[in-house]
Amino acid sequence: MRIFGKLIFRKKVEMVRYSELKGFYDVEKTIGCGGFAKVKLATHVATGEKVAIKIMDKTALGDDLPRVKLELKALKSFSHQHICKLYQVIETETHFFLVMEYCSGGELFDHIVERNRLTESESRMFFRQIASGVAYLHSLGYAHRDLKPENVLLDKDQNLKLIDFGLCARPEGGMESPLYTSCGSPTYAAPELVLGKEYLGPEVDVWAMGVLLYALLVGALPFDDFNIDSLYKKILVS
Repeated sequence: MRIFGKLIFRKKVEMVRYSELKGFYDVEKTIGCGGFAKVKLATHVATGEKVAIKIMDKTALGDDLPRVKLELKALKSFSHQHICKLYQVIETETHFFLVMEYCSGGELFDHIVERNRLTESESRMFFRQIASGVAYLHSLGYAHRDLKPENVLLDKDQNLKLIDFGLCARPEGGMESPLYTSCGSPTYAAPELVLGKEYLGPEVDVWAMGVLLYALLVGALPFDDFNIDSLYKKILVS
């Protein structure tokens, strides 16, 4: 009974916290969360369309606030069939609400796991869509820097959509200007990232795309190890 009461209290707190959405979106269940953000499934009241709302708590952002602002700037500038659409941003004193396109097909990662590995035909189709989206990003001066199957969603028609631009970068001097921040997922990291050297955004994205293509075709990662030092050694000798 006590647990049930806590759940009701938590639900009431969330309803108050998300009062800015009332009348515009009916917020439903949580479909993702991590760090300082969670993603809720919601219905747009006026159209009945399902959307995903990424909710970020400003009080938890700290030094990450500039990075989040760059993510918002990037999403507002994108318009591509293989990049998840940003419909609206609602900002309050305490939260950012990013109303996004809802991709009901789930993560590409789960799609691979369910099938063990994909056929060459399906892999070719998916990789072409990923390459199209990444080429568009690069044309606008952005590097994704965290390309992996978990950051690619499928819509209801099995079209891919790139998501999660929290680690994206837009060098002031253009795409030929070096970057220095080591970030992203270790198993998809290019050698220069492992070594902590300066690097070019498009090049580390292309490396990650190569790892992603391998994962599509083989159903496993080319470089993988429970020990991070051993993993990095495998990447460096490749």
